[in-house]
Amino acid sequence: MGFKIGFQDSATPIMEGIVDLHNYIFFYLILIFVFVLWIFLSIIWDFQIMIKWWGTYDDFFLVRESNFDIREISHISILEIIWTLVPSFILILIAIPSFALLYAMDEILNPLITFKAIGHQWYWSYEFTDHTPVIFDSNLIFADSLNKGEFRLLQVDNPVILPVNTHIRVIITSMDVLHSWGVPSLGVKVDGCPGRLNQAFIYLKREGVFYGQCSELCGVSHGFMPITVKSVSMTDYIGWINSHKN
Repeated sequence: MGFKIGFQDSATPIMEGIVDLHNYIFFYLILIFVFVLWIFLSIIWDFQIMIKWWGTYDDFFLVRESNFDIREISHISILEIIWTLVPSFILILIAIPSFALLYAMDEILNPLITFKAIGHQWYWSYEFTDHTPVIFDSNLIFADSLNKGEFRLLQVDNPVILPVNTHIRVIITSMDVLHSWGVPSLGVKVDGCPGRLNQAFIYLKREGVFYGQCSELCGVSHGFMPITVKSVSMTDYIGWINSHKN
């Protein structure tokens, strides 16, 4: 079993876009790193070679001062144009897909399902009120109550059940202090602010169980209010709604 150092497996188109954008930008980061490293090592190598030719450091600088006029090499117009235009061009290449993803995340859809996630110190409560109201709290299951195979500090007593292949809107708010509803596999991390409603859109592409945590420092038990989202078929979702009627 290896170490997990990358992104979690994507479950929504937005998260797929985030991963693709990360890989796209990282390509340019590697190119820039290799180029700068090559320039840096080349300067060190050439400098050492010149020192060997001219003898001591003092001799080297004396010879340079006698043979070169610094004004001749302090301004190279073509080089300055190149190192201005190339970074600008790279930034444009990065900005275009970045803005495309940003606007896709803020796109206003007509969701089939809307539910509210409310942060409390220190648990989450959820309200499904599209049809028959379904309201419940979701609390952490502590380590001494876990079953075999369940995850410590991530398992809750009442997970959020959502259907796949459905446009869903989640409204996030808070009853006390700042919280943040974040689920990495869904590409969602939205702050819950007291007296304010924020929203995010989810479109689950596959069934599974996805975990997240409060991502805003909200007090002493901040690390003990996880989020568990379970995606199921529409038939199972309707059955869950019917079985949880208040």
